[in-house]
Amino acid sequence: MAQIKIYGHKSALAPRISSLSDAIHAAAVSALQLPMEKRFHRFITLSPDEFITPEDRSIDYTIVEVSMFEGRSTETKKDFIRELISNVAAVGVTPHDLEITITETPRANWGIRGVPADELTLNYAVDV
Repeated sequence: MAQIKIYGHKSALAPRISSLSDAIHAAAVSALQLPMEKRFHRFITLSPDEFITPEDRSIDYTIVEVSMFEGRSTETKKDFIRELISNVAAVGVTPHDLEITITETPRANWGIRGVPADELTLNYAVDV
């Protein structure tokens, strides 16, 4: 499981929502081995006065926050980050304008489909 939030300037992010979602999901399926149907993305488009950024970033500055079950190896997470950087660059967001954070939590800290996630049978592996 991975829940992904993407933040950016409305004028730059809004036109790219579909292509960014595809780029992010491709990296998640490839590196994290998420099933194709497990796409949970939220796009938060903000006005310039709501999205204060460092001066050395462009209007394309984008933040990707990934919340996922713990269990994946460090190398798997690095592979995901590398693929994400590459895929998002192909959509027009340079590596300099992209920041990614991954937050991992135990499955017991998630509630999904009416049960704690550690009681949920998954159709994919988390320990990759």
